[in-house]
Order: sequence, then C-alpha cells, then structure tokens
Amino acid sequence: MAAGLRAVRRWALVAAPPGLAFTRSAFVVKKANNAQPNWLGVGLAFSTSAVLWALLIKQHNEDVMEYERRKQERGHKCTECS
Repeated sequence: MAAGLRAVRRWALVAAPPGLAFTRSAFVVKKANNAQPNWLGVGLAFSTSAVLWALLIKQHNEDVMEYERRKQERGHKCTECS
C-alpha cells in the first residue's frame, strides 16, 4: 500500500508542468504597507457605500409613499369619483 502511495505522488509530480510550482503571482507585486493605506481606495469604498445607502433609503421612502397613496385610494368609497 505504501508503494502505491509513493507511485501516486511520483506521477503527480511528473504530471505537473515544470516550473509552475515556483512561479510568482502576477497580481502580487509588493508586500502591502499598512503604515500607508491606499486612501483613494478607502474613500472610493466608503463613498460607494454611502451612495448605495442613500439610493436605498430614497427608494424605500418612495415605496412607502406609494403604499400610503394606494391604501387611501382603496378606502375612498365615493360614487362621484367613479
């Protein structure tokens, strides 16, 4: 059984393309510096969040107003209006 596991490991190493095990990621160029945050990214993230919350609250208020308007129309039982 141990020989079978060694064979599987050996075939796994042979099957891998050469050099891929030691490559660097193209997206990591330098180590993150936490002493100097990316203020542009921080500002963009917070402003995007604020805009989305503002749009959500605005849409909610419009929906509540439409709900109240329709609720009043349902309760209006006038023969002159119809």
